Amino acid sequence: MPKLEAPARQRAPRRLLPLADFDYDWPQELDRALLEELFTLAFLQGATNLILVGPNGLGKTMLAKNLLHQAVLRGHTARFTLASDMLHDLAAQDGSTQLARRLRRYTGPQVLCIDEVGYLSYDARYADLLFEVITRRYQQRATVLTTNKPFGEWNQVFPNAACVVTLVDRLVHRSEILSLAGDSYRLKEAKERAARRAPSRASARKAR
Repeated sequence: MPKLEAPARQRAPRRLLPLADFDYDWPQELDRALLEELFTLAFLQGATNLILVGPNGLGKTMLAKNLLHQAVLRGHTARFTLASDMLHDLAAQDGSTQLARRLRRYTGPQVLCIDEVGYLSYDARYADLLFEVITRRYQQRATVLTTNKPFGEWNQVFPNAACVVTLVDRLVHRSEILSLAGDSYRLKEAKERAARRAPSRASARKAR
């Protein structure tokens, strides 16, 4: 039975929230028809990349994980990794032979999800490693990528990296781009929890 491969560096896995828990009405911008089409997994057949773009807290990771879960259930090999985990893992390889061997971890699966590109900044070496992964998968295997930065701001993610323009070009050449916009759902939940707790806390203060 196919399994979703673990990230390269071991850490407590994030829980897979079912798609039924996704609040489609919360994002101010979301192409529901495109999202439903993506879950047919037709984009895998043509090695089409999928890029989920939007600010924090709108469910990009949740959607990406559910897409990979569906791919695994249908017999595809898949790997999910944080961008930082993958790039640190590759950068830590000592020598070209070890790097080539480790690259196969990310270039081999039929679908690779690289989560959270844009949350940290990286030097040119890390940009080159991401470029290497994308180039080796280009037009052969699908890559799912989540980012909080529009492509015009990727020079802030990889400052001084000469390959950024070509990297973006290869990502978007054969791709579906799902844009999300709106306020953070996590922030909404935090405010709701605080509002629910406020009466009991006010009562406790009065009782003192």
